[in-house]
Amino acid sequence: MTDLAWVESPLQLLSVLEARHAGVLGPVVVRVRTGSPALAATAAEVARLGLPSGVVLEDATRASAGRGAWALGDAFSGQAQATLLTGRAPGRVVLVDDGLATLHLLGLLSGPWRQPLIRARAKAGLVRRGLGALAGARLRSLAERGRVTVFTGLPVPSAVLARANRVGISVVSHDFPYLRSLPADPPPAERVVMLGTSLVANGLIDRGEYLRWLNGRAAVEPFVYHPHRRECPQVLEALRADPRVRVHDTKLPVELSLRGLTSWHRVVSLPSTALSSLRVLLGGQGPVIEGVTVPHAWWTEQADASLRTHLSLFTVGPEFA
Repeated sequence: MTDLAWVESPLQLLSVLEARHAGVLGPVVVRVRTGSPALAATAAEVARLGLPSGVVLEDATRASAGRGAWALGDAFSGQAQATLLTGRAPGRVVLVDDGLATLHLLGLLSGPWRQPLIRARAKAGLVRRGLGALAGARLRSLAERGRVTVFTGLPVPSAVLARANRVGISVVSHDFPYLRSLPADPPPAERVVMLGTSLVANGLIDRGEYLRWLNGRAAVEPFVYHPHRRECPQVLEALRADPRVRVHDTKLPVELSLRGLTSWHRVVSLPSTALSSLRVLLGGQGPVIEGVTVPHAWWTEQADASLRTHLSLFTVGPEFA
């Protein structure tokens, strides 16, 4: 019986491939959302490097649950939720990593208040909240029958893990063995690697403060900058004009493009899922990975206290888990 996966981001795709490599998924058809250059580039690269056995990549704009397992990255998608509620229920649901949203989803599913599955900070109307409530009920029902697995490379707080286990959700951790098995590109010549952020483009931190911080870092040591796929264009324009900075233009996620880093290198980033995934992927013998807490003065009014606290989880090291 063939499993089905529906992916909408590079990290979701990599997570599905890791799930297949680990045997959490059987032979699987992976339906890759169209219209995303970063996702298309990631799909092409993993196909070039070598997919796990039993994986077929397909372009698709829709996915439907079948009798096998259904791997899902974005359980907050209205289309995905509607699919959960129509037709035959999948034999199992495997929820794979999708950045910060993964822990938010796990908290909603395992919390005591049976909240609807709505994205953090989303302003959902009555219809959308109703759909999220029904989808949450469907997933909780499947979990009670042992048919929901969360497959993650992220550190899960022990309290959240305990609640998930109580409601029947199986949480399976991994350390990216599929990615580590692939040949890596040569590492950058620069010692310092700065990871970009979406916080500026999303209006959560002040652009001027962020650029002043990067300028201070460049004054200490030149660095290579890996833009976020939702990077602020004005930030990139300023960095490209700075002779101390090399902007590495690639559509590939850092989990693919930075697999060759050595213990000589140093990775620096504001709160990001990539901090956690690179720590797990590169291990104790890899580079120093420095997560930088966002100073209070940088935050805009759009960043509420709960979001700031949640983001802070992604600056600490593996001991958080």
